[in-house]
Parts: sequence; structure tokens; C-alpha cells
Amino acid sequence: MKLHSVALVALMTAAAGLQVAAQTIARTEIHPIESVTLTTSQILHGDLNGKGVALAGELRIPRPGTDRLPAVILLHGSGGIGPNIDIWAKEINSLGVAVFLLDSFSGRGIVSTITDQSQLDSLAMMTDAYRALATLSKNPRIDPSRIAIMGFSKGAVAAVYSSNTRMRMLYAPTGPGFAAHIGLYTPCGMQFSSDDQVTGAPIRLFHGTPDDWVPVAPCREYVGRLKKAGADVTLTEFSGAFHAYDNPATPAVIMYATAQTTRNCRWQEDDKDRMVNVTTGIEYTAADPCIERGAHIGYNQAATEATIVAVRSFFKSLFKI
Repeated sequence: MKLHSVALVALMTAAAGLQVAAQTIARTEIHPIESVTLTTSQILHGDLNGKGVALAGELRIPRPGTDRLPAVILLHGSGGIGPNIDIWAKEINSLGVAVFLLDSFSGRGIVSTITDQSQLDSLAMMTDAYRALATLSKNPRIDPSRIAIMGFSKGAVAAVYSSNTRMRMLYAPTGPGFAAHIGLYTPCGMQFSSDDQVTGAPIRLFHGTPDDWVPVAPCREYVGRLKKAGADVTLTEFSGAFHAYDNPATPAVIMYATAQTTRNCRWQEDDKDRMVNVTTGIEYTAADPCIERGAHIGYNQAATEATIVAVRSFFKSLFKI
């Protein structure tokens, strides 16, 4: 009886999930994204001569019709598109907002960068995001003036720093830019020249205070610089929430022993457009001695629910839903 009960609960849960999906997704489209793989150095020098790559993304349109909808581009973290991305897509779709799940890894032959971040610079995903923006802006169901971007960890670098005026001028498509920038547990350890000069679109950061993979302290400093420059930015912190706190795939906090972390690294752009270690003065490489291994991850229900409430409220206001 016990096994039958468990099976019944599983079937009911699956049926409920299908019902939610049916209610919030009217159409799914797969779109190719032609991008280019660049290093951080190339990006800072305005060099687009990287290796071309064919990526793809999944567009989930929440309702039928011919009206133009707002949209959110979701950028995954070092583990690729996981269950948290799917959960966020459903939450956003339920608002009547389209979602584009951009895969920056598969087209490059990458499965995960958790143990080796040198496979793809985090800032390189910003180029992918701008290419996705260009694609969505031409879609007949998407309102090009209402496309926001939301990223997680590695993807949050692209989501947040694509707000930078310098980056937009160099890499963004013509036409409207991103309507908003949201980052969850964002790596903020790199300080770029004029990175406080942003487009004016609102920026929202969410971070766990005890995060020992991507510490919150550099983000506090960055938000302080942004506020001083007059940007519309907030940082919401959650006590007890470790890295990837919104991912139910890790229900309990664990130590990820092989995870590569830059928690003790701080880099700053010099007058030659190079990222250098602020302590040693050595130019940034993936072999910097400050890079360590081992960090905690784990799901935190309270922090996840609070973030969902805040993000839903933000999108309702932003998109006038």
C-alpha cells in the first residue's frame, strides 16, 4: 500500500505540473542564435574576432494571439540549464510574460564549468545575451521595448553587466536595450572601468549572505558605486541562503569540494584595458593563485519564495501587468 501511495502522489504531482504548463505555455519555439566566443580581454578591447558559434534558445509564449508580449531572457549558471531555470520560466510565464531560455553551453560543447571556469569567460555570455535580444526583438509576438534579462551566478555576470553603457555601445544591437537587469548570486569581483555608468534600466540583485562560492561583499560595493552614480539598483540579501539557493536539485546544504571559486579574488581594469589582480598586480588568468576549490550550495525555501515574490512584483510593475 505504501508503494502504491507513493506512486499515486507522484502521478498526481506530475499531472499538476502538466496542468500548470498547459495553462501558462501556449507555444514553444526553438531559435538558433549565432554568437561568438570572446575572452574578457577581447571584450574590454572591443575585439569581436572570436570563434563563431551556433547556440540555441527556447522561447515559451504564455498565451495565443497576435499581441506583442513582454519577455525575459534567462541565463543559466555554471551547471547549465537546471530545474531552477524551469521553475523561474513557469513563474514568469504565469504573469503573461514570454520567456527565452538561452543555452550558452551546448553549442560550445560544454556540459558544465563548475570545476573549470576557463572553458568560457563569464562576460562572454553577455555577447550571447545581446544576440538573443536581437533575435527576440524581431519576433512578431515580442514587444522589443519590453525585454528584460535575468541571470544566475555565471549567467548573472552577463545579466548585470549588460547594463553597462560601454558594453551596450560596443555589443548591443540597434534599437531598444534591455528593460531591466536581474542577477541572482552574482559574481561581482571584477571592477571594470566606468562600470557605474549604466543605461538607466533598473538593476535588481539577490544574494545569500553566507554564500562562500560567490561572496556578497563585492556586490555591496558595486551597488554602492551604482547608487552614488544615480542608478536604479537594489541588493536584497538573505541570511542562511548559500549559493544556488533557488535550486531544488540540492535540497540540503552540501560542500561541493571540486567547485572552482574566486571568492578571494579581486580584479580591477587598468588603464590598458586589462584585468589585474588588485593584490598582486598580475593580469587576470584562469590560473591565478587566488582561485580556490570548495564551496557550499543548497536550496533555501524561504529565500527562494521571497525572491519569487519580489521578482513577480517587479515584473508586474515594470511591464504594467
